[in-house]
Amino acid sequence: MAMIEVGLFDKIKGPIFYKDDSEAEWQLEVLKELKQTASGEITDTIEKEIRLVEAGIAGEKQVRFELENSHIPMYVLHDLFYEYEGLTAQIDYLIITRKYQFVIECKNLYGNIEINSNGDFIRTFSYGRHSKKEGIYSPVTQNRRHLELIKQIRGAEKNALLQIVFEKNFYNNYRSVVVLANPKTMLNAKFAKKEVRNQVIRADQLAEYIRKVDAEPDAMSFNEKHMENLAQFFVSIHKQPKADYTEKFRILVNKT
Repeated sequence: MAMIEVGLFDKIKGPIFYKDDSEAEWQLEVLKELKQTASGEITDTIEKEIRLVEAGIAGEKQVRFELENSHIPMYVLHDLFYEYEGLTAQIDYLIITRKYQFVIECKNLYGNIEINSNGDFIRTFSYGRHSKKEGIYSPVTQNRRHLELIKQIRGAEKNALLQIVFEKNFYNNYRSVVVLANPKTMLNAKFAKKEVRNQVIRADQLAEYIRKVDAEPDAMSFNEKHMENLAQFFVSIHKQPKADYTEKFRILVNKT
């Protein structure tokens, strides 16, 4: 593989948004159209779904803002859907720098997040004078599945010898990052294991996190053509999700 150190003749000086469209934006438009012809409880159901989709979009836009203003040379791929041997993964952001690939799971959560020593995610939110705690599915576990699928897809391209080397170094080269996009969310991870704690950050820490990882002493710099080829590959295997996310709401509206 061709490798060079970052030099004066590098053309990439900041982030390149190589894939920037979003399935969620389309979903939101369809939901708004369906709401216009809905009535009663169905309207309430659609409105709730609209709020959830809008929250997700707002979180991803917050992450985009941080990436856009990072001045870090990298390729940014947004909203990827992969399917391989019956398994699927929807990836919020995949970032390719000269040294690493970052797989980002974006969470725009209301309330504060605590990660305990078992790796459980506990959300606390207030309403009036009261507060409530609830467990949520671990986004670290969710993103781990995304990485596993990428490893299978990429590994299948290589011969037996290269596959062994690739798999041995995969979790060093591909980094899982869970980004809490809501600026009001407080994160308490002091009791979490280091392995888990190092994967969860706030959106305003993202650019610095990427810089810090890229500055690791043993990391190798790949040339810009390699970065572009990798971005092209990940876009080429992106698929349109087969399931129509809004179909259940269409059925409800058509029944009225």
